[in-house]
Amino acid sequence: MSARLVGPGPYRATRLWNEIIELFRAAMPLRKHRCRFKSYERCFKASEAVDCLHELLGSNQNFGPEVTRGQTVKLLKKFLKNHVIEDIKGRWGKEDFQDDGHLYRFPPSSPLKPYPKKPSFGKEVIKFPDWNETKVGVSQEHIPVKSVTMNSEMWYKRHSIAIGEVPACKLVLRRELTQANIEEIWKSMTLSRLQKVLGLNSLDEVLDTKLVNSKHIVQNAYNVNKQGIVILEDKSKDLPHWILSAMKCLANWPSCSDLKQPTYSGFERDVFKTIVDYFGQMKEPLLTFNFFDIFVCVLGLLQKHSKAVEALQISCLLLPPENRRKLQLLVRMMARISFNQDLPPLSESVRTRTLMVQAFSRCILCSKDEMDLDELLAAKLVSFLMDNYQEILNVPSSLKSSIEEHVVHVQRVQIKYTGADTDATFPAPSFCHQISTDEFEYQRATGSQEPLAALLEEIAMNKEISVKDKKKKLKQFQKSYPEVYKERFPTPETEAVLFPEKSKQKPPILMWALKKPFQPFHRTRSFRM
Repeated sequence: MSARLVGPGPYRATRLWNEIIELFRAAMPLRKHRCRFKSYERCFKASEAVDCLHELLGSNQNFGPEVTRGQTVKLLKKFLKNHVIEDIKGRWGKEDFQDDGHLYRFPPSSPLKPYPKKPSFGKEVIKFPDWNETKVGVSQEHIPVKSVTMNSEMWYKRHSIAIGEVPACKLVLRRELTQANIEEIWKSMTLSRLQKVLGLNSLDEVLDTKLVNSKHIVQNAYNVNKQGIVILEDKSKDLPHWILSAMKCLANWPSCSDLKQPTYSGFERDVFKTIVDYFGQMKEPLLTFNFFDIFVCVLGLLQKHSKAVEALQISCLLLPPENRRKLQLLVRMMARISFNQDLPPLSESVRTRTLMVQAFSRCILCSKDEMDLDELLAAKLVSFLMDNYQEILNVPSSLKSSIEEHVVHVQRVQIKYTGADTDATFPAPSFCHQISTDEFEYQRATGSQEPLAALLEEIAMNKEISVKDKKKKLKQFQKSYPEVYKERFPTPETEAVLFPEKSKQKPPILMWALKKPFQPFHRTRSFRM
């Protein structure tokens, strides 16, 4: 049975758990072992299980070679507790698995984890203000209007107002959006973009959108300092000053001016232990239990680097601001420590980078469910965060600009025809820049006359309308835009080509038809003899 890549989607952690169990049962060699003068068939030593599972996880593209032997032992402890394996006497249910020579075996049928039946979360409908009511005291004059691309039908509808064929249109101002409206727009468009990046039909199975706080998204996007780190409104939720000082000390080693006490041999290890202890005592991980499934889902995109970065950018925007700030400071410190050649080793047996992952993975991502592969999944996510933290922990610029343009768009003027079912709303504007007078004149001429010329050509060449209607429309166009009309029909002859008149010339009359009818020759008396 070969390993396969488990991509993003609902219940990814459960799918990974069941797949690892099946792969482990298929790959683990079973043979006869002796223990205390007794032989046992189809069993294996604990150390052999660690060897087999560690190799299996390291070669699996869902986890990778960074999986340590210690993490493999922790997973086997979970296997024993959940009766995936049992000791040689049939005992299970305790986490007393050790990397030693004790004998274990598989039960007759290894239980796979059932897929949870989560309720289908209802989609929230965002209600916007009623745009149809004009705000009292606001004038509709001097409102910038952007031209709209027209076809012949729309043009005729607009210009037929003058002759009273359709009711006149009016400009309707939209009310200003409240802060709550803007926050809901941010939430809706952020979740929509996340769903698109993950390639899911719905987020219902991986995220309860009702738990997403729209205020948190807006605060994370705008309340930031020059480095992009969140600034908290409630300072009591920030990291204690002594922890911030300790983190700055290791991140900026050997410059640690914030700490006034003298350093000593092993000082940096004590500072590191203080930081590990503080983050280790948190009751909930920084990525929160509510968002565990969405981050595990994002891990399925790590093979596609750019999509994984964007998905993590958006997912981290959903966090409470205090969690996002702590995550930003912690991951930045971890990355700097990992690449700091001047910092003495913080462990005798473990590389600094591996130590960072082992020490802080669980305080960043973990699950309430003890059956999940949270240690392995957290290690993979933290490694990716450390390598790409500068991109991931910044606000995605494309998302921010698209939302801001949409907010401007929904507050612009609209044209509404009396009795019309829909409104002709102007498209969202793009950012502008100053141009020269000559360029403006050129754009004005080409931007207005070229579409009108195309419209005139469409009217002239339309064979589906009667000659009478065509003449009427052309006359109306000539009255409204004489310059464009003259360019297309400079002489009456060019216009007459569109309406070939029937020839009024009668067929030629034969010369003989003008003479009297032929009469036979009769003799008269003068000719008589």
